[in-house]
Amino acid sequence: MNTNIFGVAIGALLLALAVRAHADEAPYNATQYQQAMAAGKPVVVYLHADWCPICRAQKPIVDRLSREPKFKAVTIFVADFDTETALERSLKVTQQSTFVVFRQGHEVTRSTGQTAEPEIRATLEQAL
Repeated sequence: MNTNIFGVAIGALLLALAVRAHADEAPYNATQYQQAMAAGKPVVVYLHADWCPICRAQKPIVDRLSREPKFKAVTIFVADFDTETALERSLKVTQQSTFVVFRQGHEVTRSTGQTAEPEIRATLEQAL
């Protein structure tokens, strides 16, 4: 019985470590976004729409890349294109499927409509 509890504890620890080994991907939250920007953390804002076929192609790629240890320090805020209009105005974004990348509180690049993994990877790497 103690072996089973030990096994569960080790499994939970390994799962926790695996979760921390990838980028923080989170729904957009204005307060968290402002805090990350003020702290100069690497940030990517991904303006996504569920109805958009390009966004649907991008999402699994972003999810896969965010799990790579290389991107563990990057916070990816997934913002709903249909509801985050104030964010869109402030970033001057007019289309869904747009990535806006920040490093040390400053925009370093942006892209719209990329669906190839190497291009999305190159865009996210600009945050590092």
